[in-house]
Amino acid sequence: MEYLVAVVEERSFTRAAETLNVTQSALSHQIKALEREVGGDLLERLPRGVGLTPMGRAFLPHAELAVRSAGLARRAAKAAAGAEGGELHVATLHALAIGALPPVLARWRREFPGVRLYLHEYLTTDELREHVDRGVADLAIGPRPERWEGPVISLGTEDIMIVVSRDDPLAGRTRPVRLAELADRAWVRCVLEPVSGGRRWLDRECERYGFRPVTAMEVQHASTAVRLAVAGVGILACSVEVARATAGAVAVPVEPAWRQELTAYARVELTGAALRFAEACREGRGPTGAPAPDVSAPAAALAAPER
Repeated sequence: MEYLVAVVEERSFTRAAETLNVTQSALSHQIKALEREVGGDLLERLPRGVGLTPMGRAFLPHAELAVRSAGLARRAAKAAAGAEGGELHVATLHALAIGALPPVLARWRREFPGVRLYLHEYLTTDELREHVDRGVADLAIGPRPERWEGPVISLGTEDIMIVVSRDDPLAGRTRPVRLAELADRAWVRCVLEPVSGGRRWLDRECERYGFRPVTAMEVQHASTAVRLAVAGVGILACSVEVARATAGAVAVPVEPAWRQELTAYARVELTGAALRFAEACREGRGPTGAPAPDVSAPAAALAAPER
């Protein structure tokens, strides 16, 4: 099954053999043996690469889960035996990877140099949850997942603020802005915006104050959204850590304050390096570790430094 997953991911027998460090003939032999076992062809050769047959499409999700679960099991066993080496796979959202997580990743590298860290980034909470459920990573760092059956550890909260350009009228404010004051402003929206009950978070918040947000532009990446806000395309709601990572961004606090809970979650009980990583985040080294902004200071004081 590991060989099948590799061929599908690489879309080539040649590249899959190189990745697995086996000969192409040995790889083909193992795939044929698997096909005889399940009773039909799983792969088909295409003009450009390799594709899945209908039987292969039905088989692949289970094969992926089995292969990745085996990897998780090996890492968990090694951690339980007290081994300091090995690897840790962490899944998270792109917005957290560029905003809240860098401090904990740097601290982790200094304290546990023998553990190789792999970071898997996703755009949306649904995509993050789906891939963790498929066994891609040892744990996920992100908003609390709805109806998750595995362990979930709260890491605290992160502040959500309004990001504007330095020449925006809001940039010089000395007090937080109320959401009702933004009814006539256009917003930069991001596809990774949380969705609850089928409704996007910003839509729900604005409707509480009697208006629907006007969308100036919608993008995929949080880093792109911040840069558009800095350029004056529209205002943006995002974490203060993401704003601080972008030169020229000004973060304006909202009243009442917006906060989002962050969690660490996994398919199985967290042990070893995975548990240590979650504890590092919770202890203030990662998502909850950045100093809270001084909301009594002028908004311009929260601008990211020039680089």
